[in-house]
Amino acid sequence: MRGSIIRLSVAGLSVLALTVLSAATAVADQPAPSEGSVVPPPPGANNWSCRPSAAHPRPVVLVHGTFENRLDNWFAMSPRLAAAGYCVYALDFGRGLGGTVSGIGPMRASAQEISDFVDRVLTTTGAQQVDIVGHSQGGVLPRYYVKNLGGADKVHTLVGLAPDNHGTTWGLIGLPITLIPPATDLLCPSCREQLPTSEFITQLNAGGETQPGIHYTVIVSKFDEFATPYTTGFLSGPDVDNITLQDVCPTNLSEHMAITSDPTTIQLVLNALDPDHQAPVPCGVGAGSVQTR
Repeated sequence: MRGSIIRLSVAGLSVLALTVLSAATAVADQPAPSEGSVVPPPPGANNWSCRPSAAHPRPVVLVHGTFENRLDNWFAMSPRLAAAGYCVYALDFGRGLGGTVSGIGPMRASAQEISDFVDRVLTTTGAQQVDIVGHSQGGVLPRYYVKNLGGADKVHTLVGLAPDNHGTTWGLIGLPITLIPPATDLLCPSCREQLPTSEFITQLNAGGETQPGIHYTVIVSKFDEFATPYTTGFLSGPDVDNITLQDVCPTNLSEHMAITSDPTTIQLVLNALDPDHQAPVPCGVGAGSVQTR
């Protein structure tokens, strides 16, 4: 088991490195879409002619993580949500290094980008509220948006996948947080803002971790190597469902990077978005076993 965890951690780091490299070359390879990003939306997302149905009246906004972008983060989740009948939208935020890498900008500015994007979705679709699904930093920023930027009345459900709601020690990367220098702010302000003792994290959690009227679901993995400890994602407050992936499916080995494309997680997200019509949760790849939650 320990060898599996190490291999997963290495795989996660490899994916992260490839993400940064691919983003750096995207400027030369792709025209800029109308959303202002050089990265195209994932399959099923950003159909601006989509209108929410009576069955799914709220559009779903997907918010990626640090060093990630809307395509690599949501290539599996987005088409599943669209196939289930949701209007799905995904943005790129916090772009830095000449606009080639996403999720690294100052977190308050990134939260404002989310606010602006949600307003565009609401205006275009005519919906009154959205649901948000966010990964890692993308699970934290919407909390700032609803607390500080007027988003509380615009969000019905917030689902966080491996979010570092109380900051991260970046523990399994092998770099002690004491070695993350202030100079990091020049390249990745959000990296230091996600430390447990940062002013951003402290202010975010002061006075209560949730907002009235919003349903929160948090899904974490014991094998997370970036949002550490993995329990950093758990929220305290009313109308919160904290889920550990391995409590649902004990043999699931998804770690931080894999959780967004994991079939178990995707079904848990679908169930959180539509709790009145929950479906059994699959355990294992092609195993056919299910878990009812």
